[in-house]
Amino acid sequence: MNIVVTGRNVEVTPALRSYAEDKIGKFERYLSNITEAVITFSIQKHMHKAEVLLNANGNLIQAEGVTGELYSAIDEVAQKLERQVKKFKGKLHSHRKAEGKSRVAATVPEETPSETERVIVRKTLETKPMAPEEAAMHMEMDNQDFRVFTNDQSGEINVTYRRSDGNIGLIEPAKK
Repeated sequence: MNIVVTGRNVEVTPALRSYAEDKIGKFERYLSNITEAVITFSIQKHMHKAEVLLNANGNLIQAEGVTGELYSAIDEVAQKLERQVKKFKGKLHSHRKAEGKSRVAATVPEETPSETERVIVRKTLETKPMAPEEAAMHMEMDNQDFRVFTNDQSGEINVTYRRSDGNIGLIEPAKK
């Protein structure tokens, strides 16, 4: 695993670098496919922040810890990452077991846009072919409310989204 340590408004001492590399390096035991870890330290007024971004074969796991001291921020971010990595690893295993199970699709009522609504931001997304369960897993890992993807079985564009009741819904195009 390649570990990159940087500092914003703070000098990264050898002791701080070593402490951070030791804490973050242990995640290779949980998840062997982590290729890179980017650790960023920053200080703003009295708040010390440690941000960590783990790249596990294209899956990004991110956490940040904000405390009054950099070493405790590292400890906090390591605890958060440990929970996320264990959750991610569990979802990978349960995803493989659920390959043959049926999928449930949710329907969303159509809304008519009002004349005062405008497009404020336009984004272009690159969609990867994946199963709806995998898209839901990515959506949860990235703390997103929805995920646009190409269904690996049908080849159609699908959307997973977080419903107001906390469950996850799937939007599939109607077949004509």
